[in-house]
Amino acid sequence: MKRMKRFLALLLTLAMAFALAACGSTNGENGGNSGGNNGGGSGDGGSGDGDGPYMAALLLNGTLGDKSFYDSANEGLTRLRDELGADVFDFKVEQMGGTTADEPKWEPTLLDYCDSGEYDVIIMGTWQMAAPLAKAAAEYPDQKFMFFDETFDFEGNGNPTNIYNILYKQNEVSYLVGAAAAMMTTDSSLEKVNPDDAIIGFLGGMENAVINDFLMGYIQGATDVNPDIQIAIGWVGDFVNSATGKDIAMAQYQSGVDVGYNVAGNAGLGQIEAAKDMDKYAFGVDSDQAALLPDYADWIPTSALKNVGNSLYAAIKEDMAGTLEYGQTVTYGFAEGGVALVKDAHYEEMIPAEIRERLDEMEQQIINGEIEVMSSSNMTQEEIDEVKNSVALQ
Repeated sequence: MKRMKRFLALLLTLAMAFALAACGSTNGENGGNSGGNNGGGSGDGGSGDGDGPYMAALLLNGTLGDKSFYDSANEGLTRLRDELGADVFDFKVEQMGGTTADEPKWEPTLLDYCDSGEYDVIIMGTWQMAAPLAKAAAEYPDQKFMFFDETFDFEGNGNPTNIYNILYKQNEVSYLVGAAAAMMTTDSSLEKVNPDDAIIGFLGGMENAVINDFLMGYIQGATDVNPDIQIAIGWVGDFVNSATGKDIAMAQYQSGVDVGYNVAGNAGLGQIEAAKDMDKYAFGVDSDQAALLPDYADWIPTSALKNVGNSLYAAIKEDMAGTLEYGQTVTYGFAEGGVALVKDAHYEEMIPAEIRERLDEMEQQIINGEIEVMSSSNMTQEEIDEVKNSVALQ
């Protein structure tokens, strides 16, 4: 039924186009460039009609307010609109929800946005949107898409040329977090740790390629500092349930963890709450969570940034200039400004100078290639499990 509606809508659009073209011929005027830079057509508000701003749609299989991943994406687009003005660039955010119950509406929502023809580019991320994107890209070859934080299988989906795939070297920045956590947990100058036990924690949302990449970097950074480090690893099962995240983190802190790392979206906020309740540490992720959560800042030493907002900001500006090449995958690490550790006055206050100096050296070694950080992207599940088991809390 939905396909029939789309077909009828297409017929109506074509009929209107022919009528407008006829009127234009009678008046001796051309109808303007109805295609423009917008692969999605000339819908209201899109730049394809030659009148309105460049329009982007940000489709979230989650919600804003996570103080992390999705908020970073929204910040980048907001910054671009503030810089250029809404008459030049504007965007719409669709918060589709991130629970299992929300999943059935992700694909229909994406296809509805494609149907509208209003958007120069439609943006989405995470592994859960890969299959819906593959379908939409095939059905709407003239619509442009940006896909972030998960590898898109170009070859396996017919090599579409309307997708720009953005990845991040989250393993690199997690290496520094792991190293910092391992040094902090045995530092007797820090009041919130038991220096006699080298135990740190990791809270993931769901086990997938990206979160395992965070984890592999975290483990390598920690074990390079202390080969005998133990790591309590917990999984929430989703990226939204902060209550479950808090329960898992509380259990980790009670087991001897005094420095944790949350990589769980909104669910990771539960670890930060647990850190405050237990007077322990919790590293933030994706956004500067100490700045975004001032009531919890005393328990957040710093945050590992995945600069989703920066990457989308840069990609859209390049697309607006007509120079962005679709049909490819790009990866941002330390060298490209795609990931970073927040290093501000709060960081300097929370983390001893000796540790900060060591982290600076490690970051430069990663950029120079002197330290090669392992990545789950080229590891089997068996190899990943072996690494996890090697540091498992006894």
